[in-house]
Amino acid sequence: MAVPPSLALSDGVRIPQLLFGVTGLSAAETGRAVRIALDTGHRGIDTAPGTEEAVGAVLATSDVPREDVFVSVKVPVQGYDATRRAADRALAGLQAERVDLALVDGTNGAFTDTWRALSRLRADGRARAIGVAGFSAAELRRLIDATGIVPAVNLVELHPWLQQVPLREFHDEHGISTAASSPAANSALLSDETVTALAAKYGKTPAQIVLRWHLQGGTVVVAASATTTRTREHFGVFDFELADDDVAFVAELDNGTRVGPA
Repeated sequence: MAVPPSLALSDGVRIPQLLFGVTGLSAAETGRAVRIALDTGHRGIDTAPGTEEAVGAVLATSDVPREDVFVSVKVPVQGYDATRRAADRALAGLQAERVDLALVDGTNGAFTDTWRALSRLRADGRARAIGVAGFSAAELRRLIDATGIVPAVNLVELHPWLQQVPLREFHDEHGISTAASSPAANSALLSDETVTALAAKYGKTPAQIVLRWHLQGGTVVVAASATTTRTREHFGVFDFELADDDVAFVAELDNGTRVGPA
C-alpha cells in the first residue's frame, strides 16, 4: 500500500498532502466513506461541522491506530466563548482530547475572536496546529496584524482554472501552507481537453492527473468522495509523476473561474 507524502507546517506538525474530505456528506455517508478511505490507505481526514461524531465512531473501531490518522476540524466564525464551545463539541464527537488541525471556517463576522479562541485551544494542547479556511490575502493580513499569530494553513478554492497565484505568494512570504478545496473544480475539470489528453498519455484518469498536478505543486489537497471507486482512484496518484512540461501545460489553464463549494 502506498504511503501518502506529508508536508511540514510552519510549526513542525506534519500533514498528509492528500486529505480525505467529507464536506457535503450525510452522517451515514460520512461513516461509510471514512471507513473506505482508511481501508484504501488514507491517513488524513478533513471533517466538516456536524460530521465529527460519525468520523469519531469510525476511528474508534478502525484497525488503523488513532495516532496514525491526521484529523482536522472546522469552526465557523463566531464569538470567543461560542468558538470554545464549538471546539469542545467537535472534540467530543471525535472522542479525542486533541485534534491535529483546527481551522477558522469563513470570514463573515468577528473572525479575530474565533482565531483567538483557536489560539487558546492550541496553547492548551487541544490542537496541534491552527489555520483558516477561505481567507484572502487582505483578511490574512488583518488577522495577523490584530493577533500576531500566523495561520499554519489556509484552505481555499484552488484548481487549474483558479490557481490563486497572488494569494499563494502571500502564503509563501508568511510561511502559510496552501490547502486546496474543490481540487478538480467540483469535477468540471475532468472533461477539460488538456486534462483528458494527459490522462490518455499517462494511462491515468483525469482526476488522477489533476491531483498529481496539485501534489507536485506542493499543495495539500482535500479530495472528497462518497464512492469506493472514486476514493481508490484518488489514492492512486503516488506511482507516477507529471513531466515538467506537462505541469506547465496544466498551469496554462488558469482563467479565474470559481466554482464555489461542492
